[in-house]
Amino acid sequence: MGMFKPESLQFLRDLEENNDRDWFLPRKEKFETLLKQPMLDAVATLNRALAQSAPDYITDPAKSVYRVYRDTRFSKNKAPYKTHLGALLWHRRLGKDGGAALYFHISPKEFLIAGGLYKSEPAALLAVRQHISAEHAKLRSILKKEKLEGEKLARPPKGFHADNPAIDLIMHKDYLLESSLPAETATGPEAADMLTTRMIALIPFVEFLNAPLLLKRKRSAITP
Repeated sequence: MGMFKPESLQFLRDLEENNDRDWFLPRKEKFETLLKQPMLDAVATLNRALAQSAPDYITDPAKSVYRVYRDTRFSKNKAPYKTHLGALLWHRRLGKDGGAALYFHISPKEFLIAGGLYKSEPAALLAVRQHISAEHAKLRSILKKEKLEGEKLARPPKGFHADNPAIDLIMHKDYLLESSLPAETATGPEAADMLTTRMIALIPFVEFLNAPLLLKRKRSAITP
């Protein structure tokens, strides 16, 4: 049995067509059964696997799974609900927004498994770029043939020269590795194993990105 049912995907497709409270509220219990609980269960399964290889990334499922409600205060799109459901697992010493993390989501069209650093604070991004400049050979070894996703600058950032041997990596604004699979993959019998295997494979990449951030936090903690 898969992580999700075919009915889970159908619910998301129906939500795309009926993104309003009048439609959702009478079906909230169905949402909880078809989507939220399976997401909580998936995070719990990941936590058991991470306990063996990367315990620092174990995350409370209730905090890991994102809310389905959209923040529409500053958006022209006033649709009240997201049409995907995602979860984030982060390093316990860096917090939810403090470093690179593991992420997955289910949408009507996609089962996304990802890891990395997304829209980080300028100071954190600088620390990661400096780390990459010094250790780019190690990062290339981790990446192998995988392609970094995310935004990239048009020219070198301040403080880095165009002839830096790591400039192709330094010019990234985000550092992400993604596996985008058909949504139906999440309903297949191997979905949970696939998610766990891919997440564990992402750990060296995420750990590399977090190394300078953890060092920075350690130094700030001992500075009087």
